[in-house]
Amino acid sequence: MLKFLKNIEGDKAIWAVVALLALFSFLPVYSASSNLVYVVGNGTTGGHLVKHAFLLFLGFGIIYGVHKIPVHFFKGLSLIAMPIVLVLLIFTMAQGTTIDGANASRWIRIPLVGFTFQTSNLAAVVLMIYVARYLTKIKDSEITFQESILPLWFPVFLVIILILPANFSTAAIMFSMVLLLCFLGGYPIKYLIGIIGTGILCLTLFVLTAKAAPDLFPNRVDTWISRVENFANPEDTEADYQIERAKIAVASGGVFGKGAGKSVQKNFLPQSSSDFIYAIIVEEYGLLGGFVLMFFYMLLLFRIVVVANANRTIFGKLLVLGVGLPIVFQAMINMAVAVELFPVTGQTLPLISSGGTSSWMTCLAIGIILSASRKSEEIEENHIEMDDTNPLEILSGQL
Repeated sequence: MLKFLKNIEGDKAIWAVVALLALFSFLPVYSASSNLVYVVGNGTTGGHLVKHAFLLFLGFGIIYGVHKIPVHFFKGLSLIAMPIVLVLLIFTMAQGTTIDGANASRWIRIPLVGFTFQTSNLAAVVLMIYVARYLTKIKDSEITFQESILPLWFPVFLVIILILPANFSTAAIMFSMVLLLCFLGGYPIKYLIGIIGTGILCLTLFVLTAKAAPDLFPNRVDTWISRVENFANPEDTEADYQIERAKIAVASGGVFGKGAGKSVQKNFLPQSSSDFIYAIIVEEYGLLGGFVLMFFYMLLLFRIVVVANANRTIFGKLLVLGVGLPIVFQAMINMAVAVELFPVTGQTLPLISSGGTSSWMTCLAIGIILSASRKSEEIEENHIEMDDTNPLEILSGQL
C-alpha cells in the first residue's frame, strides 16, 4: 500500500476530494439501495454495496492508470477514439430500444461479462478532448467559420445528434460545455452565436419531426415537454411524483437530518440511489450535510481551475477545463433538480450515485486532470511544444 501511495502523482487536493466523496458515497448508496431490495425486489442491500465498491475500485484503477499517461498523448488518442465513439453511438441507436424489457436506448450490453455501458458518457469525455485539441491547433491563426465547420463543428453536431434522441439532457450539457470551452479557447464569439442559433434550429426540427412521426422516437419528446411543463407549474402537486417526493425528503431533513440510514422517502422515491440521491442525503444529513457536499464540489472546481492555470501548455489548460468543468456542472444540475431549481434531467451525482458507466467516465476525466497536474520535468521540458504532432507518430515514438 505504501508503495502504491508513493507512486501517486498529481494534485493531492484533487486526490483527497475524490477519495472523500467516494468513501462518503457508501453511506447514502447503502441506505437508498433498500428501495431496490424491498420495493423493487432487486438483490440485497449488501449485494448493492459490494457492487458499488467494485465499481469504485475499478474507477480508481482507471484514475491511477490514466494519470500516469503523459498529457500530450490525449491529443492523438482523441483522434483515434472519435471514430470509435461514433461507431458505438450508431450501434447503440441501431440495437433497438429495449434490453430484457427495459429501456436501453442509451446503453449497449458488453458480451460475456453482462455489463451495460452508456456510450454517451464516453462520448462526452472524448468530444471535450477533441475540441481542446482543435482549439490548441488554431490558437495562433486567424480562423474563419468555414474552415472550422468540417474539423470542429461537424464532429460535434454528429455526436450530439446521435445522443439527442435518447438523452436530451446529456446532449444539451455536452453542447453547452463545448460552447463554453470554445469561448475560453478564444473561438470568435460571433461564430458561437451562429452555432447557438444552428443548435436551436436543429432541436426545433427534431421536435417537429418527432411530433409528425411519433413512431420514430416513441415517448421521448413527450417526456421532455412533460418535464418542462411540470417544472413550469409547481402548484400542480400531482404533476411529477419524483420531484414531489424529493422535496418532501429535503424538507423533512431539517438542518441536521434524521441520521444515517433513517430516510423515509427512499422507500417511495424512484432512482433514490442515483438520480435523486442528493435528496436522500439532505434528508439523512440535513442542510448541513448538503452544504458540506456542495463545498467539496466547489473545492474540486477550485482545484481544477488552479491546475488549468498552472499548466504550461494551451492544450493542458483547455483539456483540464474541458473534462473538469462538466463534472461540477453535472453535480450542480443534480442538486438543483432535487430542490426543483431545474427540470428533471436524469443526471447522476458524480462519484456519489450508484452506476458504473457514469462513475468510470468521471474517473477517466479525473485521471486526465491529474495527468495534466503532474510535476514531471521531463514532460514539461520535452513535450511542451508538441501541439501539432501526428498521433500515430507520438504513439510509435513512445513505443
